[in-house]
Amino acid sequence: MEFIRSISQLNSHHQCCVATIGNFDGVHLGHQAVLRQLETKAKQLQLPMMVIIFEPQPQEFFAHNTAPARLTRLREKLLAMHRYGVEKVLCIHFDSKFAALSTEEFIQQLLVKSLQVKHIVIGDDFHFGRGRQGNFNTLKKAGELYGFTVESQDTFLLDGERISSTRIRQALEQNNMQQAVRLLGRPYTFCGRIGYGQQRGRTIGFPTANIFLHRHVSPLVGVFAVFLHGIDEQPLAGVANLGTRPTVANDQMLLEVHVLDFNQNIYGRYVEVEFVSKLRSEQKFASFEALKQQIEIDVQAAKLIFNSMRKNYGTD
Repeated sequence: MEFIRSISQLNSHHQCCVATIGNFDGVHLGHQAVLRQLETKAKQLQLPMMVIIFEPQPQEFFAHNTAPARLTRLREKLLAMHRYGVEKVLCIHFDSKFAALSTEEFIQQLLVKSLQVKHIVIGDDFHFGRGRQGNFNTLKKAGELYGFTVESQDTFLLDGERISSTRIRQALEQNNMQQAVRLLGRPYTFCGRIGYGQQRGRTIGFPTANIFLHRHVSPLVGVFAVFLHGIDEQPLAGVANLGTRPTVANDQMLLEVHVLDFNQNIYGRYVEVEFVSKLRSEQKFASFEALKQQIEIDVQAAKLIFNSMRKNYGTD
């Protein structure tokens, strides 16, 4: 998959494509339906498919610190898109200059001049241009003038409700991991590289793999039963704390994973952490001894979950 970091990096071999535009936060089942539709059209026209995304996401630009937590950081989003067959991703830096583009400027500068787009697939809730004035009808009229066609992806429903990133965030906030998985079409995961922490876990018998998330806000906070992917061929079971570790007076968002029955040096490895079930909320303990006792309880609770999963799937 080719990642194009800005409009200025576009050249002639990126032109004459089929494209879709959006945030694609989570790359959920609704997004996947758009990507399948785009792939089908790309094959029919024998043209490359291009996904156009924004960094930061427009809501993050306008709302700043009050914007909702992302489901996926940029790299996680790109990894998911690669799994679903995306060939090219154009990442547009969303700033005040880009936000000020009129609908006509958006169409002429990006779609016509830079990409020479031949077909566009958009979600039914897509808006663009200054003040979000542009929509499907705006694009359709422009297509008649500039020679491209436009296709809308109908709302993708599950259990009679529209699938959206907001709905997935709500499922995560309610600790309904099963529902989040259903809406995403895959397990919910965080990705990152294992780095060196303060190594306090070793002092109480629970060494952790520390993954710095580079997130100000997370859609999940607490202690979870998890699977760690990327170390062995099979995922490793573990217990993870996701938050700011109030017991050690830390304010940086960190994901710490204690892998069960495991003792290898895995610093520097790029891993994916799959959230299986929430065990409890993050809390501050009066002492490291109290924290140790609670982690022992968490480990036993996680083992019960993993044993139940093995029995349900007949892997004993």
